[in-house]
Amino acid sequence: MMMRIGEVATTLEVSADTLRYYEKIKLVPKVHRNGAGVRLYSNKDLSRLRFIKRAQKMGFSLDEISQLLKFRENPQKAKPKVRELAHHKLEDIQHHLEELTTLRDELRLLTNLCSDSTSGCPILEGIDDDHGA
Repeated sequence: MMMRIGEVATTLEVSADTLRYYEKIKLVPKVHRNGAGVRLYSNKDLSRLRFIKRAQKMGFSLDEISQLLKFRENPQKAKPKVRELAHHKLEDIQHHLEELTTLRDELRLLTNLCSDSTSGCPILEGIDDDHGA
């Protein structure tokens, strides 16, 4: 079964421009075109695109995804490299979680201070305070 670019875009919830870009940067191999030049995506193409989307949700950059796609061709041989890449991504995510937790706690405190404040706005003052930057 072959799908047109618009159908793929709708199915995967990405723009047609994104699909064209992936092809341009060779994240996706040259997509088959019909006689009129319309891109037609195969199930293999869709599988690759789903892999890309999932990897993006995990925080991998397009360059890292390109590496993962190459590793996908021979997973057993690439396993140590994939593990190392995933380990670094996990460390990045952990760092971001710590930053988000700090921001959440700070915003929670400022929100509580705001409800008790009779003058000024602790939230705006807290955002304006650059001691955390």
